[in-house]
Amino acid sequence: MNDQETALFTPSGNGPITLTGENKAQRVTAGSRAVWKLVLKPRQANKVKVRIVLTITLGTEDSPEWDVSISDTAGKLWESAKLTKPDIEFNMEGTGGKEITLEAESPRGARLDDEVRIKMQVFAEGMECGNLEFFANTMQSILILKTSIGHERAVVDGVAGKVKTGGDKGIFAMLAPGKLEGYVFMEAMNTDLVRETCRGVRKAKGLVEGETKLTEIEHFLTPKPLVSGISEGDVVELVAGPFKGEKARVQKIDESKEEITVELFEATVPIPVTVRGDSVRVLEKER
Repeated sequence: MNDQETALFTPSGNGPITLTGENKAQRVTAGSRAVWKLVLKPRQANKVKVRIVLTITLGTEDSPEWDVSISDTAGKLWESAKLTKPDIEFNMEGTGGKEITLEAESPRGARLDDEVRIKMQVFAEGMECGNLEFFANTMQSILILKTSIGHERAVVDGVAGKVKTGGDKGIFAMLAPGKLEGYVFMEAMNTDLVRETCRGVRKAKGLVEGETKLTEIEHFLTPKPLVSGISEGDVVELVAGPFKGEKARVQKIDESKEEITVELFEATVPIPVTVRGDSVRVLEKER
């Protein structure tokens, strides 16, 4: 698919109208819409009878139906939900042009990569001016499941158990960020099916309405350096190693090795000790 502006012409270039706009392929989540904005424009000011014919093709024979529609600034010109023939006729006059919108709404029960292809043929005064093809397919959503605080991992295990024993639930991955209490992120497809799957899981409180973009949770997916949040001069407690339980002050931080050098408070002789950043817990920040 060409992502650039596309124009429709007869092979000779003398068609009475042109159609411009983008026909780039789109990926949408289940229950959401792919939208293409287009403009029909007559070459002359004379009254022109326009006819648009759509051919809609799904990925496979058992693919769920997409709701396809064409509208202008005044409202819907045609929609597949009305079960009418995908054949639209109207008159245009003047050279101002007509804005039209093609939409394809994926079914709420769509599976990953369910697709729709739409061929749009444009005729004017009985002459075919050309055609454009549009493509959209489905992608996974990021859903948020609310849980009781402190029980995030238990909820993940509970949902995972239902997924394993109950067949395809449309859930591909789950994440319970350690620093975000009371919520679990799920990469999934069918919102209704996910809601049903989570029903009855202990300590699960239900899905948060709406979807979340991957960009909004990327910071949870990127591990922070072990020395993140530690500064020179901080008072820390060692939580691992031979000096576990000892208190110390941070003398030096090596970010490349993710190590810190501390000086133990109770040591008879002040000897620097180097430990991993995750081997300490900050007790008091340097002021």
